[in-house]
Amino acid sequence: MKTPIGWALIGASNVAREWMIDAIRSQPDASLRTVFSRDAKRGQEFATAHDIPNSTSELEDVLQDPSVHVVYVSSRNELHRDQVLAAARAGKHVLCEKPLALSLTDAEEMVRVCHESGIILGTNHHLRCSAVHIALRHHLKTNAIGELNTVRVFHANFLAKAVEGWRLNDAAGGLILDSTIHDIDTLRFLLGADPIDVFAMTQSGRRSVAGIEDGLMAVMRFPGDVLVQIHGSYAVPYAPGGVELYGENAALIARDCMSQKPIGSLSLRDGDGERPISIEHHNLYRYSVRHFCDSVAGHGSPAATGEDGVASLKIALALKESVQSGHQVKVSQS
Repeated sequence: MKTPIGWALIGASNVAREWMIDAIRSQPDASLRTVFSRDAKRGQEFATAHDIPNSTSELEDVLQDPSVHVVYVSSRNELHRDQVLAAARAGKHVLCEKPLALSLTDAEEMVRVCHESGIILGTNHHLRCSAVHIALRHHLKTNAIGELNTVRVFHANFLAKAVEGWRLNDAAGGLILDSTIHDIDTLRFLLGADPIDVFAMTQSGRRSVAGIEDGLMAVMRFPGDVLVQIHGSYAVPYAPGGVELYGENAALIARDCMSQKPIGSLSLRDGDGERPISIEHHNLYRYSVRHFCDSVAGHGSPAATGEDGVASLKIALALKESVQSGHQVKVSQS
């Protein structure tokens, strides 16, 4: 019998607890070995609560463990760089939460070191794993609506109390790097391109401390003169999330799809009215982990690669630059 791929959690996080433990354990060729937390008590309690064999407050314990082949990094944003680089140099494959880092230079270094070390680096952009977004991409590619004209993404919600923390209280957080970056990756996945120019305005102080954005309106221009609007927020309850793609002949309308849950609907609207498109939903995180396990085994690549993580970060940082300058910002295409 083949040895299972051993996984370690770097960070006793909410996303690990709610989604990733199940996603890893759902794979027939994966085994969850240990959890690392800088807070030893938190790590031990997390391990006990989720029946994880080991916990440690020393990262080196994870990196020296021969039964660990993959680390899943879901620590605070500012810790990603050093933890990913240490894992890569120790020969561990890495699935890292977004953003890969807080600077483009750091994110590019992470990708480079992983390549040089023969390590697979994936970015856990879960929304591109949604069955609705996969169907949207398919219908767009098969010219179901004709030439694309405009896109609208709405991803406003009311951030749960349990995950507020640093997202609303310090410079490592904020809506753009925590949430809007997912919208960016979803757009890249759907359109197969990066924006040329971006412009954004933000709100602050409705849920966050002053100076940390908790609301955003952004406009982007993609190749082919396609205009995209994004609305994101942590301070809007009861808003549905969705994506609308408007073409020369029809529109694709997706609702309730900007979610970690396997939910959402899709319809096509044209001169004959609006018709539902059937969706076979699946667990987004299980889908992501399945692709990552396959890539470790030498088959295919992660659902979102390290390069995808760099690209989404570059665009997110361009949005931040636009907010600070009050001007439209050109996105480097290099």
